[in-house]
Formats: sequence, C-alpha cells, structure tokens
Amino acid sequence: MKILLIRPKPHKETIGLQHVMICEPLELEYIAANIEDKEASVEIIDMILEKKPLEYFIQKHQPNIVGLSGYITHVEVIKGYGERIKKIKPDTTVVVGGVHAEVVPQDFVSDFIDYIVEANPIKTFNQIINHPGEKDIQGTYQPGKTNVKETTFSYKFPARNKVAKYRNQYYYMFHNPCSLIKTSFGCPYNCSFCFCKEITDGKYYTRSIDSVIQELKGIPEQEIYIVDDDFLFSSQRILEFCQRLQEENIHKRFLVYGRADFIYKNESVMKTFKEAGLRAVIVGLESFKKADLDKYNKGTNIIENEEAVKILKRHDIEIYGTFILDMDFSKEDFKDLYGWIKKLDLTFVNLQPLTPLPGTEIYESYEKHFIIQKQEYEKWDLAHLVLAPTKMSVRRYYFEMIKLYYKITMDPKSVVKLIRKYGFKDVLKLSIGSSRVTQQYIGKIVRGK
Repeated sequence: MKILLIRPKPHKETIGLQHVMICEPLELEYIAANIEDKEASVEIIDMILEKKPLEYFIQKHQPNIVGLSGYITHVEVIKGYGERIKKIKPDTTVVVGGVHAEVVPQDFVSDFIDYIVEANPIKTFNQIINHPGEKDIQGTYQPGKTNVKETTFSYKFPARNKVAKYRNQYYYMFHNPCSLIKTSFGCPYNCSFCFCKEITDGKYYTRSIDSVIQELKGIPEQEIYIVDDDFLFSSQRILEFCQRLQEENIHKRFLVYGRADFIYKNESVMKTFKEAGLRAVIVGLESFKKADLDKYNKGTNIIENEEAVKILKRHDIEIYGTFILDMDFSKEDFKDLYGWIKKLDLTFVNLQPLTPLPGTEIYESYEKHFIIQKQEYEKWDLAHLVLAPTKMSVRRYYFEMIKLYYKITMDPKSVVKLIRKYGFKDVLKLSIGSSRVTQQYIGKIVRGK
C-alpha cells in the first residue's frame, strides 16, 4: 500500500499569507502517524514548497491512495488535483479532508474525488484504507447521512519526520523556524463570524497537559506556535502548563491565540506564562467600535481591549492584533481606526474585511450582499471583499485598506525598532512578502473587483 498525503498550493487568485508565513501541515502529520497499516509506505508532499509539478510525484510514487487537505480557498485546486491524479493513475483512491470538508463537504463533490472526510479524519482515513472500494464508510460525506464527531483525542503524536526536508522552511513572521502543536479542539465562545466552532459542532475539549508536555519534548524547534483556537481560556490549565515546563526543564518560545478579556482579567497568569516562554499573542481586537463588537457577539469591550494591549506591552509580550473591517466603514472610520491603532502602539496588525464564511451562523443573513459567487472559492480568503461596501467603491475600499496597513507597518520608528530587534535580513524577508500581498491588492484596485 502506497499512500501520498498532499498539501496543495494556493490558487493564484488567493491573497495568501504564504508570503509572510508557511506552517507545517499538522493535519497530514497526524494522519501519517496514525495509519494502522504498518506495511503502508506513507509520504507527505508539501506543494507550497515543492518546485516539481503534482504529476511528477504521482508518477514517481504510483500511490494507491492520495489524501488531500485544504481550506475553502483550495476547493477548485483540490478538484483539479483529483482530475490530474486520475488522468495519470485512474485506479488511485482520492480522499479529501480538512476543515472546510468537515463543515461544507458538498463543495468537494466531484467525479475525481472518491471520499470526502466529514468527521473524525484519523479514524475515517483508516477505514478507507482497511475497506478498499467500499462506499459506505462511517465519517465520509454522504447526502442525508449524519456523522457524529468525536469529543476526545487520543492519537499518536504527529509524524513530523515525514516533513523533515521542509522543516527549516516553516515559519510564522519572525518565529523561524517554527513548529505547530495543538492542545485543544473547538472554541468555548460564540462569536457570530467564527468558523472554528463549526468544525467541532460547537463542542470544546482539551488534551491533557501531560500529553502536551510529552509531545513538546520531541519537537526540536525552539519556536512553537500553539494553534488552539483559544489557548488562553483556563488560567488553571495555563499555570499547570507553565509548572510542567519548569519541572521538565523545557525552554521554548510560544506563540498563542488569546482573547483580550482573559488577558485583562489574568495579568498575573500572563506574567507567569511570559517567564515560562510566552513570546507573542494573536489577539482578536476586531474593532474600535462597541457597536461592532456587539454585532459580532464578541463578548469583549473597548476597555478590555486597550488594557489587554497595555498588559502585554508591560510584560514585553509581542502583540499581533487582528481586526475585522466592516462593510459600513467610511474614510473617517479608516482614519479613526488608524488613530486607535497608533494610540495602542501596535506594529503587527491583520486587517480582514468582514467575511461571512459558508457554514457560519451569519452566512445566510449576508447572502444578498455578496459581490462574489460562493463558487469563487479562491476569493474566500479573509482578504478579498466578498460583501459590497456601503460608503465607497470596491476600488476605494481596497485602497483605504492598503493605505492603513502601510501607515502602520512602514512607520519609520517601527521599522527601525524591528531592525534592531530582529535584524535587517528578517525584516527585509517579511517586507518582500508583504509587498507581494500588496501587489495582489493593487491588481484588485486596478480591476475594481
């Protein structure tokens, strides 16, 4: 049995973060580690980093099964991969998984895809291997059939050795090289725009800290990106994590997602976590307007956002602030947002136009305002405008986004500070990546869409 697990390249239309970050394909590493057939030959191919075409790897390995994983932006890419694979080796079983397949599996229906994994991917993939040709596999998408998702996770650690040749190319901003680890699944909150909670049907569950520590011991990289949807949830769990790091003499630098209200209410926990290795937090600040925070059901307020930033700065923890740009934004709103960001002294920001992703609770309520078709999957990247701006043209909205971004990131004082902290080479690399994203946006401005 020969199995290829493939991460596809992004579509050329997708405005991609791959220009400023490329992280390891953790989901494929989990699949590879937990294949029950010990006779199987398993390879992971990362097409983001490979120079050779897909056809080369299919011809070289002659796989019995190919597993593909991606997001909504990869739907057409993955369908295309399926067709190309079948053209070379028609008897290959093509299996598709990933977060979009688990929430909106019908988008991947194709004559060139044999199975769409809707639930419990590790268990389901093994069932596909163990029952070749059988169509009624529990966990795969079949119209009218319901698949119940697991709420426990007791599998072997990811097979990071399967991407050994790529590992020194995986990074996130200035976290380089960077490894991923996942310690919990789902999100305990209920933000209306959130896709994450849909993946686990609104359920939230965690791995034991002992399991997490054991996995960390086997990771060679110093930079660790904890890709939980919200790692900063339980102060008790974080303190246990910090204590175990100290007891096991583990010295890593951590990047995590976290909410502003937790940071605001738990400064002492953040201080302890900093001492244990916390380097940076991605914080969903979302907006400088109370009305927007309420509309998004965020459950935080402006004071908590501002105080959280102050706490992180006080303890020398880097902040990556994420913002949702509403379609009702005026030029004055962009100006006011810039003023608020400058007041908070933020250097790293991610500006995302409001994007009601298919599968989220707000998707249908915005459907009549879409300016792109759902089938233009490659544009659902949290960077394209999918909704019509109400107070300016699409062209002008993109221009205001770029202007705001560059006013923040290209501030001379900020650039000098970054060079002093990270060195000219790393800052130049990030700047080149950012300029490629800008080029894509300029194309949108020129075309007006």
